[in-house]
Amino acid sequence: MTTYTLNQENLNAISERVSTPKYNRTQLTTGIVHIGIGGFHRAHEAFYTDQLLHDTSITNWAICGVALLPHDTKIYQTLKAQDGLYTLMVKEFDGSLSKRVIGAITELLFAPEDPSKVIEKIASPEVKIVTLTITEGGYNYNEATGAFDDKNPSILYDIAHPTQPKTVFGYLTQALKLRQQKGLKGITIQSCDNIQGNGDMTKQMLLSYVKLADPALIPWIEQRVAFPNSMVDRITPATTAADIEQLKTEEGIVDAWPVVCEPFKQWVIEDQFSNGRPLWEVVGAQFVKDVEPYEKMKLSLLNAGHSVLGILGALVGYTTIDEAVNDKNINAFLEHYLKQEVVPTLSDLENVDLEAYIASLLQRFGNVSIKDQIDRICSESSAKFPIFILPTVKANLKLSRQTELAAFVVAAWAIYSLGTNEKDEHLNIKDALKDTLHKQAELASQNHPEYFLEIESVFGNLKTYKPFVDAYVKAYKTITKKGVIIAVQNINLSQINSI
Repeated sequence: MTTYTLNQENLNAISERVSTPKYNRTQLTTGIVHIGIGGFHRAHEAFYTDQLLHDTSITNWAICGVALLPHDTKIYQTLKAQDGLYTLMVKEFDGSLSKRVIGAITELLFAPEDPSKVIEKIASPEVKIVTLTITEGGYNYNEATGAFDDKNPSILYDIAHPTQPKTVFGYLTQALKLRQQKGLKGITIQSCDNIQGNGDMTKQMLLSYVKLADPALIPWIEQRVAFPNSMVDRITPATTAADIEQLKTEEGIVDAWPVVCEPFKQWVIEDQFSNGRPLWEVVGAQFVKDVEPYEKMKLSLLNAGHSVLGILGALVGYTTIDEAVNDKNINAFLEHYLKQEVVPTLSDLENVDLEAYIASLLQRFGNVSIKDQIDRICSESSAKFPIFILPTVKANLKLSRQTELAAFVVAAWAIYSLGTNEKDEHLNIKDALKDTLHKQAELASQNHPEYFLEIESVFGNLKTYKPFVDAYVKAYKTITKKGVIIAVQNINLSQINSI
């Protein structure tokens, strides 16, 4: 089989093997600048936009992808060499694989190489939307207080060097200032990250930065910039060497960084845009007045579920999420947690079948074709727990409801943070607070489990709630003595007996 390197020149030949863009990419204009061109954006927003360009005659919503950080060099160079093209590999539940080349990203910029190009691009008249996938940790806020971290060295650098920024806030501030100076219309800044009220959070953090860096710009932002909240959902594991080889073997396509994802997809967006938007609803997105019920459901069920499987699975020695959820004991624990501790906090949802949603989650997590890596799911847990799990804990504590299952997960996380699993294998912990987590985990292991809860930036004042602390300490000792599976079995039996 003849092999073809994925790029614009080879697109016609590749189109004989897999689906490729049928629209003329050279005739498109850029209406969106997206910051953070990792797998999730390429499986989600870029996919929706590609479908829109394919299904309609619209030509003004192509995407300029921005690689923001120095460690984004590889993805930038890869996509640049492929003219922004990449293959989306959808791993269906039946084990089959759907392949499609996505062409919506027509421009690419590497911010550290030339910050001014990024600033000028966002400030160009044809750009109407800036979208973000910068991870939960990219918003520079204290998880416990919700306040902007104005002591971050990168933030201080941006304030001192406004034309050579390092953070998303420095770039956005300079670009918005340039739009104001040019007399251009406003713009929409749309977060696609897993944060409840992600648009509100983006606005709050940006204005906090602008207040320090250029306060005269605040009125213009408040009048002309929209920050719609959104909820995005599509499991997108890290691409592996095996995925790349499979694409080459089966289709003869040499793609250095394809994207793998599940078939399920959902995008719910508040319809608040300041200067026009794509008709994403034509290709399946939902535009609503209030996205909060949808995002609360997703964060506390799907994202929290992922973290539960990741932490428990990692301690046992599993490496992928499907292995963890297909363990009948961990599966039962997760189902109990979701139904008994999370669902009672979602009582404000209307016309949503939570039983069916949970059943679909367990099926999605168990997709053996996805092979979502547990160390990816567990990465940056210090930013994820305060968003995915702790709000459920606080809601239940407020109404004196049970928190034993969440306490069990936090206890497992404390043990996980020691850095080895139950097989004495090293755990690859990737977290901005890795050193702090390990230090407190070490103290906790010296017969003081509650010391892990002293990390105030993560847990706030949770250590003052005796019912939670007691449940946490009990779980910690049980897991340490008996291991995750026996501890989970005991919990599952007690839950069944109480029904």
